[in-house]
Amino acid sequence: MPTKNQNKITLLSTISSIISSAPTIKDMVKNCAKELQSTLKTPAIYIGLVDPQNSIFFTDLDPSFFEKAETEFKLELATITESTATANQSNIIEKVSSSHHQSMTGLISLPMWIGQEKLGAFSILIPYRSLEEFYSTLSFFQTVILLISQKIMLTRTKTSDQMALLQENLKLKHELQSKYNIHNMVGQSNEMKRVYESIMQVANTTTSVLIRGESGTGKELVAHAIHYTSNRAAKPFVPINCGAIPEGLIESELFGYEKGAFTDATQKKIGKFQAAEGGTLVLDEISELAPNLQVKLLRVLQEREFTPVGGILSIKTNVRIIAASNKDLEREVQEGRFREDLYYRLNVFPIFMPPLRERKSDILLLANHFLEKYAKETQKPINRISSMAIDWLSRYHWPGNVRELENAIERSVIICDGDAILAEHLPPTLQVKKPDSDFKQELSLEEMTHLFEKNLIIDALRKHNGNQSKTATYLKTSNRILGYKIKNLNINPKGLDDM
Repeated sequence: MPTKNQNKITLLSTISSIISSAPTIKDMVKNCAKELQSTLKTPAIYIGLVDPQNSIFFTDLDPSFFEKAETEFKLELATITESTATANQSNIIEKVSSSHHQSMTGLISLPMWIGQEKLGAFSILIPYRSLEEFYSTLSFFQTVILLISQKIMLTRTKTSDQMALLQENLKLKHELQSKYNIHNMVGQSNEMKRVYESIMQVANTTTSVLIRGESGTGKELVAHAIHYTSNRAAKPFVPINCGAIPEGLIESELFGYEKGAFTDATQKKIGKFQAAEGGTLVLDEISELAPNLQVKLLRVLQEREFTPVGGILSIKTNVRIIAASNKDLEREVQEGRFREDLYYRLNVFPIFMPPLRERKSDILLLANHFLEKYAKETQKPINRISSMAIDWLSRYHWPGNVRELENAIERSVIICDGDAILAEHLPPTLQVKKPDSDFKQELSLEEMTHLFEKNLIIDALRKHNGNQSKTATYLKTSNRILGYKIKNLNINPKGLDDM
């Protein structure tokens, strides 16, 4: 016949199993209490739990006992439990005298605390047989309460971490939506207005989009804007550069693979299509896809399903496809390097990103945008671009488009030690001043000198709100010489905004 200690060991094992398997804190506490009450034949168990808002709520496990009990006794037990939880101090009464019990009972009320964290209290009435048995049971309950308290703490910590992670994810998604919102795109030229209109027209559809344009024009920003303006904004945005991944790996990157599909496939891996489920998949440099993958991509677009490498069953997909290319896809089709049927599947809604040389009215807007960005990053008090620097920026032909302009401003901010970007801060490629359609020949040395001097004086006058005395001091010259220069160079101090 098992001894009392063996029975307690068995009960402790059962309690441990309940603790590890219960879905919620409430379920765990109730199930543990029921098991204790059933096995130990306790007259009553009363539990006070403290929720994360520091409120105490009570759970009694023996309604039949309290149906017979006086209301005063029930309130008394609740008060003891609350006192134990609040004060973190045990209440032990070896013998409780009550008209509700034919035999003597003992009261054990133990706090559930971990460190400074208040979790609640556990009160139990047990049959009193002997002092030795009472304190043996007390020791057993202390072990049980410790296990329950640790589980409550771990569960609440995990829940807190999960909530913090959820809040962080929501915050990041909100930041992404703000960052890539169409209203944050820079450019007011007619060419860019057409791009904005196209984005708004196609965003909330499932139509495939093909973004065309030279490298550095901002095709990836358009893809972001389409996604974060659409009803898929809360779902994944997954880009993949088809030209940056070796041909032998691109299929498994797109479609994933099953365990054992090839030598190194020791476990299953999901591809970009599954990762983007419900959201948007961006296929950059689409023209670089190998012919066999073009066929598989065409099937996905037609059937809305794909098969992982080494797999047998097809997987349905709900993904919005945005493709991008800086190549002439029509020529690629004519020369047999790109499938014609795939081209027409992708080219349902084309968006063309104009090169920077065709939207010169946006150059200053973009330059000021990048100036603000990098001045903030480098914590430099740079707040403007000089007239001569603006002149150089406007006349340059920008073969690298917006990306080249951004790099030029970033470099200028790094080497600038004043409050304005000057022409000398610009990259050498801009200072060479390559001719374009608006600039047919190079200036002479005398013309260059006069232009530099004029822009220098205009910038200084702007800095001092047209005050010639302060400007002369700033340029370390006299008022008379400055006045002569202003007249000779045809500068109007009162009309600086028009110069």
